[in-house]
Amino acid sequence: MNTGHSKVNILDTLIDNVSFNETINIIHKGIINNESIQLTDVNAGKIIQIKSDAILEKSVAISDLINADGQSLVWASRFLGNPLKERVAGIDLMDNLVRLAYENQYKIFLFGAKEEVVKKVVEIYSKKYNKNLIAGYRNGYFNQNDEASIAKEITDSGAQMLFVAITSPFQENFMYNNKEILKSVNFKMGVGGSFDVISGMTKRAPLWMQKNGLEWFYRFLQEPKRMWKRYLVGNSKFIYLVFKQKFSKSKL
Repeated sequence: MNTGHSKVNILDTLIDNVSFNETINIIHKGIINNESIQLTDVNAGKIIQIKSDAILEKSVAISDLINADGQSLVWASRFLGNPLKERVAGIDLMDNLVRLAYENQYKIFLFGAKEEVVKKVVEIYSKKYNKNLIAGYRNGYFNQNDEASIAKEITDSGAQMLFVAITSPFQENFMYNNKEILKSVNFKMGVGGSFDVISGMTKRAPLWMQKNGLEWFYRFLQEPKRMWKRYLVGNSKFIYLVFKQKFSKSKL
């Protein structure tokens, strides 16, 4: 799929330089034209993961849209001299796409998180919009041997949109491994821990922290033992590699 927009190279990951509204419009147009669109959003941590995970690298590379879901990427793009238009936050994108689905009578499939969490998300969207919005749902606990049957269940549901809320890189790799089975689902994206936030299980950072690129720090404060390596070590490595990219280019 050719979005017609330029791309920004950050540590060899090509990110689509599209705004939030442009992203929504591309997806809606794709559904209207019965296209198959896979979107991946990346942040500093995922770009570092890509460096050591060949399958994740392929999963991201085949995506039709790659969004910058992290203010650190916007800052890095400015530092590298090719600025991104803005951050496109995955949870905000999902929220707007669910509303778009309701307004246009599309159906969504919710896949991921714990059973009680995904059920709560189904309940919230059913009350906010309409229960007919939900084509199906499933928790995110499964064996690798179950992948194909889950993908078929999603396809058979008739959903136009699929939201996969599983930890990266498993969500990207699920969509990559089952891309042929899922090709009739018009739009697919991984949304990480978004179901936890929507259900109220996890709190999102205050708006001022979101705007100043501090969501990662708020998340770290909630689960320091689990998140310290991902954020503190990963972010430090990201900063180092961005500086390396900047000054390697300046020597050319």
